[in-house]
Amino acid sequence: MVVSESAMTGGGAAGGGPEGPAASLRAEQVAQTRAALVRAGRGLFGAKGFASTSVEDIATSARVTTGALYHHFPTKTAVFEAVFEQVHADMMEASLQASAGATDAIELLTAGFGVFLDKVLEPEVQRILISDGPAVLGLTRFIELDERHAFEATVAALEIATAQGVLNVEDPQTLARLLFGTLTRAGLLIASSAEPERTRDAVAATLRTMLSGFAAGPG
Repeated sequence: MVVSESAMTGGGAAGGGPEGPAASLRAEQVAQTRAALVRAGRGLFGAKGFASTSVEDIATSARVTTGALYHHFPTKTAVFEAVFEQVHADMMEASLQASAGATDAIELLTAGFGVFLDKVLEPEVQRILISDGPAVLGLTRFIELDERHAFEATVAALEIATAQGVLNVEDPQTLARLLFGTLTRAGLLIASSAEPERTRDAVAATLRTMLSGFAAGPG
C-alpha cells in the first residue's frame, strides 16, 4: 500500500480540515504559557534571587500548575537560563537603539556599553545578571550566554572600524571577549559600590579611555 505524505503527517490541514487551526491554537497556548513562566521567573528572580525562589513560586505567579512548568522547563535552572537570555536580549535591543546615532566606532561601542552599565543600576537586572548569573549557570555557560546576543555585533563593529581606519585592532574577537569580561567586572563594581551611580560614571569614562587607546593614528 502506498501512503501519501499528507496522510502520514495528518493530512487534514491540506484539505482545510480542523487540524490546522487547532494546531495553531495549541502552539499559541504553549507559547503563552512559556512566556508567562519566563515573565514570572524574571519578576521573582529579580526581586528575591534564585535561591529564595521555588518552582512552586514561579508556577503560582504564572497561574499554571507545576506540571505545566516542568513540561516547558526541566529544572528551575532552566527557567533562570531563559530569563537570563531574555534580559540580555532586551539589553541588546536597547543598546542598538542607544548607539543608532553614534558618529564613530568609539561612540557606538561606548553607547552600547553604557546601556549595560545603566541597566546594572536596576536591582532586578543586577541580581539576575551579576549576582546570580555566574553562580547559577556556571562560568562556562554564563560566558556562552553572555556572549550570545552581542558578541558578533561587537566583533563586527571592531572589524568595520579597523577597515575604515578609525581603530587599529589586530584581533577583534579577542578584544571583544576582553571587553565583555571588563563589563562583567564593571557590573560587580557597581553592584558592590556604596555609590553605584558614581561608580557607573567612573567605569564608563575608563571604558571610553580604553577604547580610545585603539584609535588609529594619522597615516
